[in-house]
Amino acid sequence: MASELHDFLSLPYGELEELNLQAKEERANRVAPHTIREQRLRYLTDEHRVKAVTVLFSDLEGRLHMLDYDKKFLVKNSDNLTFDGSSIRGFTAQRESDLRLGIDWSAFFWAPADIFGAGKVLVFGEVIDKDGQPYAADIRAVLKGFAAGRFQKDGYTLAAANEIEGFLFKGTDAERNYYETGKFEYVNTGGYYHSLPGDPLRQFIDTAAEVQRAMGFQNEKDHPEVAPSQFEINYSYGEVVAAADQIQIYKLICRQVATKMGFTASFLPKPVVGVNGSGMHTNVSISKDGKNLFWDPNGEEKMSAFAWEFVDKILSHGNDLCLPLNSSVNAYRRLDPHFEAPNQLKASATDRGSMIRIPIGNERSARVEVRSVAPDSNPYLVLYSVFKTGLDGHIANIDNLRSAPRYLPDNIYDALSNFRESEWATTLLGEDVKGRFADLKQASADRCPRLLGTFVKAPEVQYHHEVYNQFLWNMF
Repeated sequence: MASELHDFLSLPYGELEELNLQAKEERANRVAPHTIREQRLRYLTDEHRVKAVTVLFSDLEGRLHMLDYDKKFLVKNSDNLTFDGSSIRGFTAQRESDLRLGIDWSAFFWAPADIFGAGKVLVFGEVIDKDGQPYAADIRAVLKGFAAGRFQKDGYTLAAANEIEGFLFKGTDAERNYYETGKFEYVNTGGYYHSLPGDPLRQFIDTAAEVQRAMGFQNEKDHPEVAPSQFEINYSYGEVVAAADQIQIYKLICRQVATKMGFTASFLPKPVVGVNGSGMHTNVSISKDGKNLFWDPNGEEKMSAFAWEFVDKILSHGNDLCLPLNSSVNAYRRLDPHFEAPNQLKASATDRGSMIRIPIGNERSARVEVRSVAPDSNPYLVLYSVFKTGLDGHIANIDNLRSAPRYLPDNIYDALSNFRESEWATTLLGEDVKGRFADLKQASADRCPRLLGTFVKAPEVQYHHEVYNQFLWNMF
């Protein structure tokens, strides 16, 4: 059928940005869920050019899943969307496979038609167990419940911003074909900040940044990173669940834009040995009644005692958190001190090898930066682990906790051992979900050479949880 006969929604980027910023503001202002639900359902009913609603949710490892529902069907059945949980790694067993998807109507996005297809809108879903409660392995729901609980109990607003690095490689299936080629090909070799206006890396960054802006990201800066063909596109702070949602959309945008250009956007932490890896530096802060609780103009590094206690708890539990923050075999190549790796369990305002850095800030921007986070980790699990630990963890009895010479594991097996033995990890996730997560990570690790060696092995990529290859997943 000729495309001109279609009457599907396709909005200019400027109009998309206005709609998404309005939805973002409503979310930040905590407009009542029933009000937002009625508003969105009315919009979908009245806007005849919308044909489908893409519902997004994430599995236990952080892999993004998408289901397209016919708009008319969803409007009538939004409270009874069932799916087969046994098909999702880390979710239910086959004997108890039925799960439901609830709709988080506050997490609603209008998407550019040239990137996502005409006539579609996006919304995040919440996995619901058979008893009607949030599903324990849906870490987004866990994070959402935790953040809401701290707001109700203490008035805390948890905020985060993530600096997500990635690589752009030649070919649309560079990761899936790695087991045949054994290499990734750069599209640019310029290095940090250096990219000519018309080269492929700059075109990719410009396009992805425009899509992000249209989807309400409120961009700050973008640039090539230190390694060849590496990129980073920064955007503003958000409430913690919204921030994690944006990480998932950020990576989805980058992958989609790269594919349309004939490239692959890769978020492997260390796809190429000998150059800097990719991180996801995680900046966090807590406010109450509009006041940043991490700021103290008279405190050490102008940080409050509350902020330093938050830091000390994370450092105390650093080894407990290493696996959730670095959940793939490949991530441990990045924790290499030769490339500014944040593998030291200490806090510093200047040393970029520290797990935690204290950036220069002011009353508005004072924050804690957790640097030892890989870009392929589950963003909901990362932010939940960081905030839950910083608020509710304990402080270890270690002399010079913030500067003592201690290091994170340099391989996934040590990280797995620490995680399985950790009482704090059990407190975070519960015994069942903790065991499921560890078993998934163990299964991936056992399919890779135990020693990392000096070049990236095919199984590190082939069995990586972010490589979308159903055939390979079914070989586990």
